[in-house]
Amino acid sequence: MRWLLSILVFTIGLGAFSPTVAQDNEVPYWASIASSEVRMRVGPSRDFPIQWVYKRRGLPIKVVRVQESWRLVEDPDGTRGWMASSLLSRGRTALVIGEGLVAMHDAASDQANLKWNVEPGVVGKLGACESGWCEFDVEGRAGWVPESRLWGTGAP
Repeated sequence: MRWLLSILVFTIGLGAFSPTVAQDNEVPYWASIASSEVRMRVGPSRDFPIQWVYKRRGLPIKVVRVQESWRLVEDPDGTRGWMASSLLSRGRTALVIGEGLVAMHDAASDQANLKWNVEPGVVGKLGACESGWCEFDVEGRAGWVPESRLWGTGAP
């Protein structure tokens, strides 16, 4: 019996140090809005008043604090509030920022062929980033854009 109890304690101890468990609690990290409508609240419960309503699936957000099933998040404008974790995704997205159109190229270079022009405010799936460029996919139209024109890249 003592042997069985030792194995159980050892197994539970290993689970506490698994990368998945640790990753869920490490902040800050990037996330995105997973639902078509998400309410940002002033506190970590449905009992708190609604601060904002987001109607932009895929919008990147920065998670800065975890409290049970709630996340304190920061949006691209710097607004902070609480969202239910079930309405967020760990899928990486980015938001085009800055003034004017940004060129999307077929390779990570200003000299690469132009594929598309993307407007500020467009949200897309974020791929790999290297040497100041990021892979960016907007509804199947993919290419490379300068990392400086995206919010949601790099370390949060």
